[in-house]
Amino acid sequence: MNNFVIKIREVPKHWFFIALVLTGFGLLTLYSISYHSETSLLTSRFIKQIFWLGGGFLIFLVTFSIPRRIIHKYSYLAVAVVFIMLFLPYVTGKIAGTYRWIQLSGFTIQPSELLKWLIIIALARYLSDHNLQMDKFRSTLLPIIFVLIPTAIVAKQPDLGSAIILFAPTIPLLYWAGARPLHIFLVIAPVISVVTAFNLYTFSIWILAVGVVLYLSKSGIKIGLINFFLNVFIGLFTPFLWNQLQPYQKERVLVLIDLSRDPYGAGYQLIQSITAIGSGGFLGKGFGNGTQTHLKFLPEQETDFIFSVIGEEFGFVIVVLILILFAVLIWKIIKTSFVADERFSSLVLIGIATILLSHVFVNVGMTVNLLPVKGLPLPFLSYGGSFLISCFAMLGLAMNMTVEDIE
Repeated sequence: MNNFVIKIREVPKHWFFIALVLTGFGLLTLYSISYHSETSLLTSRFIKQIFWLGGGFLIFLVTFSIPRRIIHKYSYLAVAVVFIMLFLPYVTGKIAGTYRWIQLSGFTIQPSELLKWLIIIALARYLSDHNLQMDKFRSTLLPIIFVLIPTAIVAKQPDLGSAIILFAPTIPLLYWAGARPLHIFLVIAPVISVVTAFNLYTFSIWILAVGVVLYLSKSGIKIGLINFFLNVFIGLFTPFLWNQLQPYQKERVLVLIDLSRDPYGAGYQLIQSITAIGSGGFLGKGFGNGTQTHLKFLPEQETDFIFSVIGEEFGFVIVVLILILFAVLIWKIIKTSFVADERFSSLVLIGIATILLSHVFVNVGMTVNLLPVKGLPLPFLSYGGSFLISCFAMLGLAMNMTVEDIE
C-alpha cells in the first residue's frame, strides 16, 4: 500500500457550495412541478427530495471524514458487498418492470448507483498498489474484465444507462495510470466497430482505419491480424447484438435518427423535451408557468428530463449558468488530480470527474436529441434518493482526496 503523506491542504469548500447551488435549482424546479400537481405537497417528490438531501449531507460527512487509508483498505470489500446487492432485486421483485431496485419497508435502494463510485475506489487501489507494467496489454485487460462483469449484470436488469456510466471511468483511469494509447485504442475499437456496422461504407472506412493504426503501431503481425479480424467479426456479429436489445431500446436509437418515426411513442419524450426547452427562450416562461411541464406533456420531468423543465421555466440564461457550474466543478476536480501527492487520490479524482461529466453529457444530450434517451438523471438536480446520496458521497470522497491523512 502507498505511504500516505502527512500534510494538510485547504479544503475546496467552493465544491460544496457549487453542489448546494445546483441542488437548490433542483429543489426549486421540483417545487414548481409539485405546486401544480394534483397530489398533496406534503407527499410530493419535492418533500421526499428534501428528506433524501438530509441523507446526502450525512453520507457527505461520512465519505469526507473517513481516513483515506480506511477507504483504501476496505474498497474491495465494499465493492464485493454491493456486487452481491445487485442480485437482491431478483429476490425482492420487479419495480417498474425492471430489477434495478431493492425495496425494503417502503424505501427503495438502487445498488448500481452505489457501485458507480465504489468501483472507482477499487480500481484506483488496484492501479496504484500494483507495480503494473502498463506497457503490457494484460495490465490493461484485467481491470476491464473486472468492470465488465458488473456492467453486464446491470445492463441485463435492464439498465443500459447505468451500465454505460459504470464502465465509463475505466478508460480514463487506465490512461491516467499510464496505459499505452494503442492498447486503449484496441479496447475502444470494438465499440466503434459495433456503431459503424450499421452502414457498409462507414464500417469499411473504420476497418481500414483500424488496419492503418495497427500497421503504423508495429505491434507485430500476429497481434495485428488478431485485432483486425476481431473487429471485422464484431461488426458482422452486430445484428445479433442488436436483437438482444429490448424493443424500447431499439426504438430509442432509431428515433434519434428520425424523430418523426414514432411521434406518439418512442419519439414523444424527445419532441416534448425539445418543445419545452425551445419555448423557454432567453429568460424562460417564469416559475410555475411551464406549459409543457404543468400540462403533463413532458414525461419523467422530475428525473430524466428535469433539464427540459429548467429550460422552459428559467430559460437560456439559467441553463447556461447550470452548465457553467458543472464545468467549473468538474474542471476543478480534474485540475486537483494533477497536483495530488498520491496516485490513489489522483485516480479517484479522475474517476469521479468522469462519472459526473458522463451524467451531464448524456442527460443534456438526450434532452436535445443529440443522444438516445437513457434513464440517466442530472447530478444534484434530478429527483432520486439513491442518486442524490451517491452524488454527495462522490463529492465528499473527492474533497477527502484533497486533504492528507494524519497518522
